Amino acid sequence: MHKDNKTKEINKRNSKLPRLIVRISNTSSYAQIVDDQSGKILASASSLKIKKNAEETDKYIGSQIAEMAKKKKIKRVVFDKGRKKYHGHIKNIADSARAAGLKI
Repeated sequence: MHKDNKTKEINKRNSKLPRLIVRISNTSSYAQIVDDQSGKILASASSLKIKKNAEETDKYIGSQIAEMAKKKKIKRVVFDKGRKKYHGHIKNIADSARAAGLKI
């Protein structure tokens, strides 16, 4: 099964839960919580305006996205890392979101 199809299957099974999407570019990191049923972005955080080292930035993004989720009364999400491996920036963001109280 192709990775994109695998992600779609996961989303179909958990379509009642919003997705936490994490994307990493060469210069920035982004996290969004998306409701697939309504097609709306519920919360987002990025490293565009943060001038810290990479690990501190990842922890900040994870805690910010978890705080925004709490304000919207979102307790659980499905983690969507795309085609990236679960290590480095991706893992740091997920771990800090979990530490801030978001269930993944």
